[in-house]
Amino acid sequence: MSPQPIVFIVDDDKAVRDAVHLLCEAHGLQVESYASAQAFLDSYAPDREGCLVLDICMPKMDGLELQAHLAAHQIELPIIFITAYSSNDKVKLARNAGALDILEKPFQPDVLIDRIRTAFKSTK
Repeated sequence: MSPQPIVFIVDDDKAVRDAVHLLCEAHGLQVESYASAQAFLDSYAPDREGCLVLDICMPKMDGLELQAHLAAHQIELPIIFITAYSSNDKVKLARNAGALDILEKPFQPDVLIDRIRTAFKSTK
């Protein structure tokens, strides 16, 4: 039996990160949260399946840079971007680079959970 996939939350906004973490736990999902892209990279092992719930706009390494880094290292994690800036050019770049979905903050909790479950199905 393979281990349960993990929801990796990467968002510099603690309130959002904590809310998404609790939402995922409430739905029985295994979840890990990180305050930065670098913190995620420092702890991630490529053999761990799951999906990323990733903020586009973060200081230092933003979500697009993390997406590009993962692609360059052939790490295939489905990415659900969350953003407060849906009209931003970064949204177009994220979608063109293969993001599974992009949700605008504030998003409906059930929509995020549905997208996460879809992401898990795409990894099987």
